[in-house]
Parts: sequence; structure tokens; C-alpha cells
Amino acid sequence: MELKELYREILNEHNINPGHKAPMENPSLTLQGVNPSCGDNITLNLRIENNIITDGSFTGSGCAVSQASVDMMLDLIIGKPKDEALKLADTFMNMIKGTATQEQIETLDEAGSLADIAHMPARVKCAVLGWHTMQDMIKHDEEHGNSGSGNSTLSGTGTAPHCEK
Repeated sequence: MELKELYREILNEHNINPGHKAPMENPSLTLQGVNPSCGDNITLNLRIENNIITDGSFTGSGCAVSQASVDMMLDLIIGKPKDEALKLADTFMNMIKGTATQEQIETLDEAGSLADIAHMPARVKCAVLGWHTMQDMIKHDEEHGNSGSGNSTLSGTGTAPHCEK
């Protein structure tokens, strides 16, 4: 099996059988992410305890790339401290921009299979939607003095600047 075929299989598996697509009761953080240019719309939920992302889920609809990407992201960040999740998001963004090294891409596990998205401008917004939503919710939580206690809920909807480009 060629590498591109393997990557397609990984994307299809996460799209058809997402492990984290479900509502979540009592999340610490919830934020809706919208890509108005194509209609992708997710609601991301994270449960955070003692600065560790202990659980995550998403609901919503969108193309295969947006749905698979957020599912892969959750596979990667659950069990990790918030700061490590943000570093992984930075690595993912650099991969999509084509500036990440192969060693950095390998830290993304299955999400690294989306590296070719860098060559498909119409799909970039789809791939980064879940990652940007996660970054926005964690940064907002930290800016408002909630250091991962899991005692606050961020709710909201809107479009991030990346969706406007």
C-alpha cells in the first residue's frame, strides 16, 4: 500500500468512525468553531482537571477533512497538559504551512497524515478548524485566570480570523 493510500485510509477511518464524536456532559470548556466559507461547523468540548485534558468530544457537521482532523486532534491531546496540547497545535499549523520538520510531524501521530493538505489551499481551513477552536478555548480560559481547574465553562460561537482568509 502506498503512503498516500494509507493516509487516505486514516482520514476515512476517522471520518466514518470518529472515536470522539458525541455530546459531553459537564465539559470544562465548550466552544463552537465555524468555517463560513464551506459550512464546517463543530462544537468542541474539553474536560480539564489539574491542567490536564482528561476527555474531549465534538459534535457538528462538515467535510471529511474537518471531521477527521478534529477526531485525530482529540486522540492526540487527551491525557496531555494544556501547554503540550497548544504546542502540538503549533506543530500542526506549521505542518499545514509547510514549515514543520519531519521529526516535528512525527509528534502528531495520525494527524501527520494531513501534511499534504498544505498543497490544497481550499482544504486548509477545514483541517485547522478543530485545532484553532482548541487553541482559542484554552487561551481564553488561561487569559481569564482559569488555570485548568475545570471549574469554568467557556461557551460561545463565532469565526476565528483563519476562517476569514
